[in-house]
Amino acid sequence: MNIEEYREYCISKNGVTEECPFGPETLVFKVMGKMFALSGIEDFESINLKCDPKLALLLREKYNAVQPGYHMNKAHWNTIIMDGSISDLLLKKWIDHSYNLVADSLTRKQREELGFPKYILEWDLEKVES
Repeated sequence: MNIEEYREYCISKNGVTEECPFGPETLVFKVMGKMFALSGIEDFESINLKCDPKLALLLREKYNAVQPGYHMNKAHWNTIIMDGSISDLLLKKWIDHSYNLVADSLTRKQREELGFPKYILEWDLEKVES
């Protein structure tokens, strides 16, 4: 996945905006004002995604490219090194998971505006799929 594919996938989700609140070198995607994904613009060496804390630990154990969130709350964020070792399909699933976690934390009124029901964690934490 390159930065344009990543950008197009993130921005295609309901209620998503793209911003550069940390300066022109960092691209941030937010759903209804809450961050769910960020990455460097120029180098695109990694992306940060929100993650369920138990799943975050399992993914870090299973994938070398998944590390604790750089400059983020390490319990709730993973940094994924964009070295080609993670498939686009899996990256999209992780982006979806991040978006869903953040959207789920919105108020009921905001979720209704998005057409977003209460999210149910879909990952089987005992069997992290690839």
